[in-house]
This record gives sequence, C-alpha cells and structure tokens, in this order.
Amino acid sequence: MDWTPHAERLAAEVTPPLSRWRNAVAATPRHVFVPRWWERAGGDTWVLRDGRSDESAWLRAAYTDTSLVTRVGPLHADHARSDDRPTGLPTSSSTMTGLVVRMLRHGLLYDGADLGLIGTGTGASTALAAHRLGAAHVTAMDVDPYLTEAATARLASLGMFPRVITCDATGPLPEDFDRIVSMVALSHLAGVVAALRPGGRLVTTLARMNVIITADKDVDGSAHGVVEWDRAGFMSARRGADYPPGAGELFAAIRDREGEEVTEGRYPVLNVAEAWDVQAMLELAVPGVETFHEERGGERMAWLVHPDGSWARASATWIDPPMVHQGGPRRLWTALERIRHRLNAEGGLPVYGSRVQITPDGVCHFSRGKWSATYGSWD
Repeated sequence: MDWTPHAERLAAEVTPPLSRWRNAVAATPRHVFVPRWWERAGGDTWVLRDGRSDESAWLRAAYTDTSLVTRVGPLHADHARSDDRPTGLPTSSSTMTGLVVRMLRHGLLYDGADLGLIGTGTGASTALAAHRLGAAHVTAMDVDPYLTEAATARLASLGMFPRVITCDATGPLPEDFDRIVSMVALSHLAGVVAALRPGGRLVTTLARMNVIITADKDVDGSAHGVVEWDRAGFMSARRGADYPPGAGELFAAIRDREGEEVTEGRYPVLNVAEAWDVQAMLELAVPGVETFHEERGGERMAWLVHPDGSWARASATWIDPPMVHQGGPRRLWTALERIRHRLNAEGGLPVYGSRVQITPDGVCHFSRGKWSATYGSWD
C-alpha cells in the first residue's frame, strides 16, 4: 500500500512548511494504528469499518484530519464482529492529527525533554512524539491494558520502542517528566502536577470544559499558566473499562416532566455542548452539569441535568423565547441565562485567556480582571 503521498498531503495540511512536526506527520503511517474503526450509523448507533476490506476508504479515513473512534463503551473495533451495532459514548479514538500536533506544540518541547503522554489511544500520537524527541524520551500512558498492548505492538512493527505503561492517570503517575501532554480531558490534576519536574510544563484540557490549559511548575509545587486562545474537545479520562453511569437515567425521568417552576426564557434555545465558552462557564458555575439537545423540524429542545437532582428543560420554535421547566434544588437554566446575559452584555466570556494557578491539591484557580472561579474543589 502506497500511503506516503497521503501522509505528505496530511502533513502539509496540518503543519507550517518549516515546522519540525511536518516530517513527523509525513513519516507516520497512521493507517497502521487504525486498521478498524467505528462510524456513526445514526443516533447513538455505530457501525464497524474494516480498512483491509476497502483500502481506498482506509487511506482516505486515516489520512484525513479527523478523529477515528476505535472503541465504543467497552467494545473495541479490533474485537468486533461485522454485524455489531454498539450504542453509547466513544471511549477511545485516534485523535485528529492536527489537534495532536497543536497539543504537542503547546508543550514547547525541546531536544532531550522527557515527555509523558496521557491517553495512548491507538499509539499514533506516541509515534509523532517519538519521531520528534526520540523514543527513549517518550512515555505513553493509558488506563486500558488492551490499548497499551496494541499500541506497543504497532509501534514496534515500525521499529519504535517508547515506554508504554498501563496506569490510571487520574491518580499518581509512575515517574516524573519535563513535559506532560494529555490527550484526554482531566478532572483530577494533583497527580499530573506532582509528576512534573520543577520548570516542567503541563498541557491538558478539562472534563466538560474544552479549554486548553498550559501551566509551568513552580518550586513550591504549584503550577501557573493560562487558558490558551485555542480550544479542543477530548474524551474525559476514565478509570475503568467504561465511563460510570451518567445522567442518562435522570434525563429519562425528567424528559417530559412538568417543572416545579415554569417560566419564559430570555434567550433562544442553545445547544450548550457546541457553545464551548458557554459550556466552560456553566461547568465552573455548576460543576458536573450535563447537557442534552434535540431538534425536530423547527422545534428546539434542550435539557440540563445534575447529579444532585436539579434539572431544566427548555423548548421553543426556532429563535422564539423558550418555555422553561425547572426542578430540583438548583435552577440550572437560570444559571445558564446569567452566563448568556454576560456574553451579550460584554461581547465575550472571561474564561479564555484567563490566568490559571493549579495548587498542589489539583484545584485550578482561574482569574481575569475581577472575575475568578475554581475547578476541581468538589473532589
């Protein structure tokens, strides 16, 4: 299979001409790491794609700048039957190459730096890092033993032998590093901050926030940095074979329930999951909130649910003011509308570009002007 022209085209698409990452992308046979993958078949259902059964589709998928889902719930594409139709959330993928390069560039890597890469996935991102730094300076970590086993084998088939470790990155890491870059969204940061050497740099996103944080380790054990003027959506780090049950049962219970409080909303119904700055601010205001959204013709519906039993449902035709139902101990839609009012009044929200201090206990303290917030203090 002649994959080289495809890799070179992808490299030209996702890297500047003089970037050190251009050769790394052009020299990495991404298809080796993704022989099979899942594609959405409508709704929450997924259908299997097998690269060897259609090499042209395989090359097209592998060398397009897109993420390829390789695991849905507990079922990896490598272990699936052709007629399997899993439902649920993706739990592993080969991250889009352009995003991998962006995250690694945020790390300000340098020759001789020891890199800890959280979220081995297929191993493709590990291959890029090893090409840049040398395999001896790269350690990839993942909670899933099959992922680390498969990545190790596929890297070895290319003559690359970085360390690949099975571990839970939400806890203490097995060694320390000059740079840590996470390809999963973290909510527990104490372990990664502790594993940074003094002066070391962390690059990560946060669960349910889609912000990219870069922070440098201080001698006192804390880390200081910023929320970059950039953004990324990664799967949240998991501790086991699948994510714990989310708000699905609560969502089903309140889907059509009459609210304890029924009002007319101020702003049109919003798909919060696609409004990343709004979602980030909502997570800081109400940690743990989950969002759902549907459109049926011209009707828009959105739900907010929280583990404490709070919930909200808003529905409207197109951009009309919505009818809002709320229940439970907190008024979630009211919290969302405060954020949207600030966005409209100020023309932006303060989370992007804010300063960040990560204390040794892993709590993130955000500040920008008179605004401040914390993340992680609920653990």
